[in-house]
Amino acid sequence: MSSFDPLRPRAFFSRHLSAPRLFIISFAGMILLGTALLMLPVSQTRGSIGFVDALFTSASAVCVTGLTVVDIGRDLTLTGQIITLLLLQIGGLGIISFSIVLFGLMGRGVSFKGREIVQSTFLNTPRRDFFVIMKWVLGLTVLIEGTGTFLLFIRFSSEFSWSSALYRAVYHAVSAFNNCGYSLFSDSLMRYRDDPLINVAIMGLIVLGGIGFIVQYELISRVRGLQKRLSVHTRVVLITTLGLILAGAVLFYVFEIHHMLKGATAKTQMLVSLFQSITARTCGFNTVDIGQLTNGTILSMIILMFIGASPGSTGGGIKTTSFALLLLLIWTRFKGTEEVNVFNRTIPREVLGKTISIIFASAFSVGLIASVLLFFGGVELPPPASRHLFVEYLFETVSAFGTVGLSMGITAKLNDVQKFAIVLMMFAGRVGPLTLAFAWQRTKRGVTYAEESVMVG
Repeated sequence: MSSFDPLRPRAFFSRHLSAPRLFIISFAGMILLGTALLMLPVSQTRGSIGFVDALFTSASAVCVTGLTVVDIGRDLTLTGQIITLLLLQIGGLGIISFSIVLFGLMGRGVSFKGREIVQSTFLNTPRRDFFVIMKWVLGLTVLIEGTGTFLLFIRFSSEFSWSSALYRAVYHAVSAFNNCGYSLFSDSLMRYRDDPLINVAIMGLIVLGGIGFIVQYELISRVRGLQKRLSVHTRVVLITTLGLILAGAVLFYVFEIHHMLKGATAKTQMLVSLFQSITARTCGFNTVDIGQLTNGTILSMIILMFIGASPGSTGGGIKTTSFALLLLLIWTRFKGTEEVNVFNRTIPREVLGKTISIIFASAFSVGLIASVLLFFGGVELPPPASRHLFVEYLFETVSAFGTVGLSMGITAKLNDVQKFAIVLMMFAGRVGPLTLAFAWQRTKRGVTYAEESVMVG
């Protein structure tokens, strides 16, 4: 009988547990842990949260989505609320990121797989000052969330006791910066749609959390004179983000000036338009009833949610850089040129190929999950009576994919099968459809045959 080899399990996991698989497993494990914690009686006020709802709530928090089938402020106890707060904070930055910084502070080494995962999550290119940036990421997170907490506390302290105001300020600041959108108020932030301080603080947190940590790092380094020029990545992110925010705000104003914004003051119209434009791409807070918006606004918000945040951030979607590169690629083809050039730099063709793959894989995923929602919902209604479900389910699916969290009011009405489908969509939106699809495949050398053209277009 052969003796037990303690290195054999380690060799097995080392060979089969690739970086993408470890990334996926870490998120799945955190979701299951959160599910178990939320099912505890100490986490619930009425003991009415079952496995499916607990799984949905945990997945939405870890994937920083914000869609919810329960009322966070009413159905969860203080313990349950703190659990969701920890889940969305860990989910926003990644459990492996926390582990790496912790190991570094303890003087322990960082594995190659862990370094690979975090660099692909936060950095556009590998860097030598990797651990310094990771500590900087966590430090800046604390600073930004602390500043947001202070601003929100100023407003909440006039309405609640100091302890209650501080807790609400912390919860909403962390939720906003991590682009989750979980709120302790049943109406999200609709009661504060006219409040400049609340709006500006939340919008600032969402934008800072959505542009990506490497962009924040480069901007601060540039201001301090430590970096001579911004990278192409940072410039593309900043220009695209600003363009999407302004375009979204203008479209919201145009479509809603005679509807949702009718009769409102100019200040309120500006705040509401800007807020919904910003939150539509990355976060699930809302200051208006999404279900009452016009069709034009709904369409524009679906597009913004599909684009999502920027790489290396706490948000989802196909990312602002993918959207920008797709536009640049189309423009170069119109001009009849082969290379995509921006800021006197040429974008590698493998990056363009990956961009196209991400966009089409994302569109396919959205179409698939939306079809599941349609197939298992509204079957007892005649087609004319259930026509509205198409828009509502599509909106819900794109919101889950972009880890946005906005809803037209149907989340709590979903059945168990539909909830599982949305959980899968949130998970795929957070880890990436291609990462999820290719994580379990082994690279094989393909066979090359003689080429033959096919008509396209």
